[in-house]
Amino acid sequence: MTVKDYEEIIGKRMKSARLKHSKNVAKEAVRLAKKYGADVQKAEIAGILHDATKETPDDEQLALMEKIGLSSAEMKNSSRKLWHAISGSAFVQTELGITDEDIINAIRYHTTGRANMTVLEKVIFVADFTSADRDYEGVDKMRKIADKDLDEAVLEGMAFTIADLAQRKVTIAPDTFAGYNYMAALKSKK
Repeated sequence: MTVKDYEEIIGKRMKSARLKHSKNVAKEAVRLAKKYGADVQKAEIAGILHDATKETPDDEQLALMEKIGLSSAEMKNSSRKLWHAISGSAFVQTELGITDEDIINAIRYHTTGRANMTVLEKVIFVADFTSADRDYEGVDKMRKIADKDLDEAVLEGMAFTIADLAQRKVTIAPDTFAGYNYMAALKSKK
C-alpha cells in the first residue's frame, strides 16, 4: 500500500482536523527522518498512521488490543488517553497487515516514548510534538531543539509531558519515566 492508500483508509476513521494533523506529522516525520538518518518511507507511513484509532470507540480499541494479546482488564486499568497508541499499533498489524516492527513501535510509543528508542521512534515522537498544526506554549522552543538535536528534543518532550501530567495530577506512564531516565543518562554521558 502507498501512503495515499493509508491516508484514504484513516480519512474514513477520523475528522478532518485529525487527518490534517496526521498529514502534518507525516510531513514533519519525513523532514526529521532525512535530517537524522531514519528510513524516510517508514517515517511517512508511521506519521500518517500514528493516530489511526484516536477517534475509535473504546470497545473497538479494546477489541483491537485483545487481537495482539492484551487483556481488556489490563487496559481498562491504564490511562484511556494512551489507548490510541496501543490500539493504533494493533490496527496497523491486524487490519493493514504491517509487519515492520519499527513502524509498529513508532506508533505504539509515539505518545509515551520509552527507553532505548530507535531513530524512527524518536522521529515520530518528536514530529507529533512539532508538526505545523501544533500551537502550545513552548512549541517554538521544541521546534528549535528538534532542528539541532533529536535526542535533546526527545528528552525535552518527555520532560514536558511529565511536568504537564504531574501538574494536572494524572497518571504518568512508566514508559515515559523510563524513557526520560534513559535519555537523561545518555545526555550526561555526552
